[in-house]
Amino acid sequence: MPPPLALLFPGQGSQAVGMGKALCERVPAARAAFETASEVLGFDLMRLCFDGPEEELRRTAVTQPAILTHSVAMYRLAAPRGLNVAVAAGHSLGEYSALVTAGALDFADAVRLVHLRGRFMQEAVPEGEGAMAAVLGLDPERVEQVCRDTAARHGVVETANYNSREQVVLAGATAAVEAAAALAKEWGAKRVVMLPVSAPFHCSLMRPAMERLVPELDAVEFRDPSWPVVVNVSGRPLTAAAEVRQALKEQVCAAVRWDASLRRILADGVKAFLELGPGSVLTQLARRLDRALRCQAAGDPEGLERALAALQG
Repeated sequence: MPPPLALLFPGQGSQAVGMGKALCERVPAARAAFETASEVLGFDLMRLCFDGPEEELRRTAVTQPAILTHSVAMYRLAAPRGLNVAVAAGHSLGEYSALVTAGALDFADAVRLVHLRGRFMQEAVPEGEGAMAAVLGLDPERVEQVCRDTAARHGVVETANYNSREQVVLAGATAAVEAAAALAKEWGAKRVVMLPVSAPFHCSLMRPAMERLVPELDAVEFRDPSWPVVVNVSGRPLTAAAEVRQALKEQVCAAVRWDASLRRILADGVKAFLELGPGSVLTQLARRLDRALRCQAAGDPEGLERALAALQG
């Protein structure tokens, strides 16, 4: 039997023009996913993914359903291969992909929800008034102190993503994030990178988006997932429909505890990871956590063949 496997699903920032094209050309079930998404959204998502323009694909309300659809399409290709899935997790919007593949949420409902989620998040803060920055090489506890010290003088700045012990992302008001970035450098951060995002995700400034999304989530049917889904807000595996619905509500304003999620999966004895969808950011984070892990990413048919051979070899 194949080894117990953790499925990982990427979040915003992994998109690229051309994503899913090779997949849809060769796999009817994958093409059907893009066609369903386009029908739900009322615009040609497949064309935007294949041909761009990149500026349009980067729009949050387009990016989120695009990455979800590519990830689910990849799962449809991988599932018949006899995967021994023990657990799943997704980074931010990737949590929706994880829930769809675990059978907790219908794909069409997820497409509509992440499109609205992206729109609500974009509209929560006027463009230019919010920012995000990645702090590299400074302990998370020190980054939290940077945020507290800066917020007292400059306004909202909070930890948004705990990607690893070496990488914590900040979000908040633009001036506050810029001030926190400068302070983090003073306190010994190896590097601070302002991120090219259109809104300050996963911080308290997203409360208007959360308030708009809650009734949409309440109107959709959730089921118990077929395997545990480790959620962003707590880094804990959940197995009940009501719990995963609540986690998606809280996730809009809460930090993504990705490092804790990976560590929980490892603590539960799973040592093989397969990232499905565009890019390989989550695979790289898992490898940095433990070089002995089997970690593979797949975004097209050839990539899946290589990944499965490496995981089972």
